[in-house]
Amino acid sequence: MVLLHGLRRAMQPLAHRRKGAQQLTFSSEYDVQDLLHALLRPWVSDIRPEEFTPSYAGSSTRMDFLLPVYALVIELKFVRDRSHAKRVGDELIIDIDHYRAHPTCKTIWCAIYDPDHFLTNAEGLRTDLEGTRSSEDEEVVVKVTVM
Repeated sequence: MVLLHGLRRAMQPLAHRRKGAQQLTFSSEYDVQDLLHALLRPWVSDIRPEEFTPSYAGSSTRMDFLLPVYALVIELKFVRDRSHAKRVGDELIIDIDHYRAHPTCKTIWCAIYDPDHFLTNAEGLRTDLEGTRSSEDEEVVVKVTVM
């Protein structure tokens, strides 16, 4: 998805604004999610932020964005510190298991924003998570972008 690959570039003119204009900061996961949502809106008419998943293993979670017409879920992770960098892969594994139970989800795009480069092996994380995940009655394709 071109939009995810260009997200960091889209931040640049907002963080470094013209003289006198207030700069925007992208210092939390919500800041980056809001930018992604704004960028998606002209191109996708049905975006469902914070959509709940069906119960799985006794709990349900919320997807960052469900785009039903594309059977697509976008999950954005913001790597906050070194400790979180070590856990982000585990968080995504749990999220993927929950999301694939949703009847509309056929593809999951995991976008990992790592502004301070805390991930020590981003390519390994991407390789480990990407691919087709199957169980008896459901299948989902997982794509990963690290920015």
